Amino acid sequence: MTTTFEKLRAGDAIDGPTFAVSRESIRLFCDASLDYNPLHLDDEYMKGSFGKTNFGGIIMHGMNNFGLISRMITDWAYPAGAIHRRLETRWVKPVRPGDTIQPTGIIKAKQVTEKSRWVMIDVMVRNQTGEKVATGEALVEFPRDLFCQ
Repeated sequence: MTTTFEKLRAGDAIDGPTFAVSRESIRLFCDASLDYNPLHLDDEYMKGSFGKTNFGGIIMHGMNNFGLISRMITDWAYPAGAIHRRLETRWVKPVRPGDTIQPTGIIKAKQVTEKSRWVMIDVMVRNQTGEKVATGEALVEFPRDLFCQ
């Protein structure tokens, strides 16, 4: 079902697709991003400590969370004629092979300006146990009809 700006309310939810993280999906992201950091590929390297942090094995690229959130926002906005304009995220917890993650969004606010209409969305990604692995904020524009100005 396609939404409209007028029907949106603060508190409305957006659900994104689930994503099963595997060693293969991590490797494919390495290839796509050209980021071959040993954090994502080398189990022996990841046995060490990084300051006070020990990951205990390879972890998924944080930017993969960003991609899943972007897909969720675009899949929701595009059919309504809206445009995904901004996304800021923070990584909260590492994601490992075997995890299943899912992005969600909650409409935070709507604003009408002289030139357009805007929706602010709180976004997050949770793993299979409900733990937050990423949080952030997205901005979506619902352009005014050019013929009504």
